[in-house]
Amino acid sequence: MSQPTSRSPGDAVPGQDPALAVSPKRVRVHHLRAMKEAGQKITMLTAYDQSTAEIFAEAGVDVLLVGDSAGDNVLAHDTTIPVTVDEMVPLVRAVARRAGRALVVADLPFGSYHASPEQAVSTSVRLMKEGLTHAVKFEGGRSVVPHVRAVSGAGIAFMGHLGFTPQAEHALGGKRVQGRGGAADELLADALALQEAGAFAVVLEMVPAPVAAKVTAALDVPTIGIGAGPDTDGQVLVWTDMAGMSTWSPRFAKRFADARSVLLQAARDYAGEVRGGAFPGPEHSYDR
Repeated sequence: MSQPTSRSPGDAVPGQDPALAVSPKRVRVHHLRAMKEAGQKITMLTAYDQSTAEIFAEAGVDVLLVGDSAGDNVLAHDTTIPVTVDEMVPLVRAVARRAGRALVVADLPFGSYHASPEQAVSTSVRLMKEGLTHAVKFEGGRSVVPHVRAVSGAGIAFMGHLGFTPQAEHALGGKRVQGRGGAADELLADALALQEAGAFAVVLEMVPAPVAAKVTAALDVPTIGIGAGPDTDGQVLVWTDMAGMSTWSPRFAKRFADARSVLLQAARDYAGEVRGGAFPGPEHSYDR
């Protein structure tokens, strides 16, 4: 039996008209819907600095998420909750400046949109003007529909986030799968409400795979899964989990490399050569 071949972002799905494959020079929100319609999976990774943005853009990743996950992956917090807008702005700006063809989405951190639709618009505008993001994302379903309408009405592209919502971790009782049993219908209602309010895509985090598949089939806009099974329209991972930089990663995160070990060995080699006098050598020095 022949082995399946991997597809690049612009390749057609087998049996599909090649003209339907989507590979824009610059990814825009309407391209993501076209990818859903073409059956073409959307790729998304977090990024928090220029180096990762450049690398992931070169790899052809469609969407770069500057997540408030910077809280527990960059800023050494235990959760995302302490992250501020002031901390987000320079991270977003660095990624946006090096994103290449990728669409950049920035998270609104906890407390920066909850108070009112006006607050949500104000924070989104700041991330657009100062952070240079292309789109924003915040958590919640029907309860934040007025906020979504206000943001979308201001001409700002909005991505939703349902299922496990990290900013509500304490209220949810920890990192727990959402949408089981009767809660599946509530999740679907939330997703449809976000779409109707103007969301161009919805992240589904830690949702049972059959539920995520049902939501994906019901929506016209794409779903992006993280711990939500294979039937969403795309996938996202925190890059430190994806690359094996973390000492611990959740069950749903596959490690595609062991970057932590590579970097650890490089640092050890550097320290050893400096202490031993091997670095810098003549080739690293200026004669005059």
